[in-house]
Amino acid sequence: MNRVKQYRKKQGLSQFALAEKIGVARQTINLIENGKYNPSLKLCIQLAEVLETDLNTLFWKVADEN
Repeated sequence: MNRVKQYRKKQGLSQFALAEKIGVARQTINLIENGKYNPSLKLCIQLAEVLETDLNTLFWKVADEN
């Protein structure tokens, strides 16, 4: 599971606004958020930059569940 939706909302962006900032269709953002599309590394980096976080936090890092 990725955290794109969480960070997008934190930035106050709609799917459409985020899509415009990185040059993809809104549907692409929707598919990424729902885990139905595997974005390229380039797209992952663009998402992380716009959402002001890093790749590990956005896509891979798992929070401790203590």
